[in-house]
Amino acid sequence: MSSILIKSATIVNEGKSFEADVFIRDGLIEHIAQSIDKKADKEINAEGLHLLPGCIDDQVHFREPGLTHKAEIFTESRAAVAGGITSFMEMPNTVPNTVTQELLADKYAIASARSLANYSFFMGATNDNMEEVLKTDPRNVCGIKIFMGSSTGNMLVDNEKTLETIFSSTPMLIATHCEDEETIRRNMEAFQAKYGDHITADMHPLIRTAEACYKSSSVAVELAKKHGSRLHILHISTALETDLFSNTLPLAEKRITAEACIHHLWFSDKDYKEKGNWIKWNPAVKTEHDRDAIWKAVLDGRIDVIATDHAPHTIEEKTRPYLQAPSGGPLVQHALTAMLEMSKQGKISIEKVVEKMAHHPAICFNIEKRGFIREGYWADLVLVDLNKATTVSKENILSKCNWSPFEGYTFGSAISHTIVSGHLAYEHGNFNEAKQGERLLFN
Repeated sequence: MSSILIKSATIVNEGKSFEADVFIRDGLIEHIAQSIDKKADKEINAEGLHLLPGCIDDQVHFREPGLTHKAEIFTESRAAVAGGITSFMEMPNTVPNTVTQELLADKYAIASARSLANYSFFMGATNDNMEEVLKTDPRNVCGIKIFMGSSTGNMLVDNEKTLETIFSSTPMLIATHCEDEETIRRNMEAFQAKYGDHITADMHPLIRTAEACYKSSSVAVELAKKHGSRLHILHISTALETDLFSNTLPLAEKRITAEACIHHLWFSDKDYKEKGNWIKWNPAVKTEHDRDAIWKAVLDGRIDVIATDHAPHTIEEKTRPYLQAPSGGPLVQHALTAMLEMSKQGKISIEKVVEKMAHHPAICFNIEKRGFIREGYWADLVLVDLNKATTVSKENILSKCNWSPFEGYTFGSAISHTIVSGHLAYEHGNFNEAKQGERLLFN
């Protein structure tokens, strides 16, 4: 399908909402106007619907290669597209870890054949792969990922000399997972001494504490300031950390940026009682005070981007006792509807949702011609019905793991269409898998 005409949509873009038509040809937005009468291969009547730029998720774990019993690039990109996420950036803690240029190329090859969404992959840093890290091409790779504190996999970078080298010599964006390993280890030993194997999920934020996050994040910020590095700190989970970031510069000029994730904006430690391991993430979901502070920083511009940290595990893995259950959960399918729900509740405007989930990831990563509804840009678009309810259930979950922390919840909005690089990939619950997404390029 080479052309699409979207008629009478309420467009939400660059801080404004207005009614217009959009004409798409050969993957690009060709024309935006009050009324367009051109003939198109496909016409969509969008009356009563809101047209948003497709969301760009800067942090996902799609588990391929090596962990495909949990998820695959194909299954998770489908779930993302059904949720209005048209582009993703995937993390290197697959098996084997993505720590050589050859392994990085392997992932791109899988995605080019199987991803329904546009894609990019982070290059992973370790204590001893600096040579490989420095070969990374900033034109077609989103960034370098450092685990400054263990999470899943064996990618902990804790060598001070290595950190200095990465921050001083990497010309591209450095994304960090910040939790201080020593603090966590000490807390875990204390809890095991007291409770043995009977530690429960509600103790997770008391083990992976706010102090552990702040200690690591502040080191990353210090290093970035010292070397003038381009630093992006992922999944801010504490009130303490929000003070590390500033809103005095426009995003395009910031050297240090931050991300908040859906789960840290939605849940608090009060939810462990009901949800247990289903909301066990690293960094941990913490107090209502932390959640409120993250919201404040998102709204005042200290935190720049909203993402998912989509990280599926099987139901069998998540139902193990706390100490054996892995951290992480699936979120790409319901991230946008969750934020639209927050918009309905008056927590955030729909224009701000679009800014944090589409415009800002594009600016933050310097993504070429995406993240906005503009003539000449790639047509990455999502139509949402703000008056149609969506109830999350096992029957309609698309992630391979077949569960969601939102199971049983009814959102007040629904995704009706998703267009990826000009291809109508999703329409009213049906997929058109005839075309794969494109590789993201960076300026």
